[in-house]
Amino acid sequence: MGPETRAMQDDETTNPALFSLLDGEALWKRAEGASAVACAGCHGDGRESMQGVATRYPRVVGGKLMNLEQRINACRVERQKAAPIPYESKELLALTAYVGRQSRGLPIAIEADATNQRYIDAGRVRFERRQGQLNLACAQCHDENWGKSLAGTPIPQAHPTGYPLYRLEWQSLGSLERRLRNCMIGVRAEPYTYGAPEMVELELYLMWRARGMKLETPAVRP
Repeated sequence: MGPETRAMQDDETTNPALFSLLDGEALWKRAEGASAVACAGCHGDGRESMQGVATRYPRVVGGKLMNLEQRINACRVERQKAAPIPYESKELLALTAYVGRQSRGLPIAIEADATNQRYIDAGRVRFERRQGQLNLACAQCHDENWGKSLAGTPIPQAHPTGYPLYRLEWQSLGSLERRLRNCMIGVRAEPYTYGAPEMVELELYLMWRARGMKLETPAVRP
């Protein structure tokens, strides 16, 4: 990202994700479902209770690997008795961005342990495995050729430090899974569905690779 994009990201008054954050805050405070309870009803002020939460996801909860979007929906179903919010919807992106915003500037804190090692290993296999009609692996671009250009666009190191983020190409907020699916389609592979275990394992591996880096949610990217 160039200096103009970084300046847009770091100034919350010009960050185009500002309105999504405001929507997320409103959703946090709104009572939902048969339980008629808001996220704030259990967790209080999200600016305090959600600090550091996004740095630890994806994580194993109740024996299942979940990303942050899935954890939010699990709370809706179990606690609020409400329907899950659809993947990549304006509402789920806004609520996830709001929760993620409370960890902005904190280091990613995912460590390999007995509960998640096999999922990290599975994500690594997918990152390094060739796929699609172009027979390319994620690692070929993001490990072997980072810093170079592909069709005039710089190749990054695949650090997922800012999701959900506002991508100027999309003119909207988007999740890490949306970006991963774009790459899969780009190499002419069949993309995994949103929330698929394979996708969450890949998310975990990428976040583990980026451990120690600071979260920038909601970031701005070209």
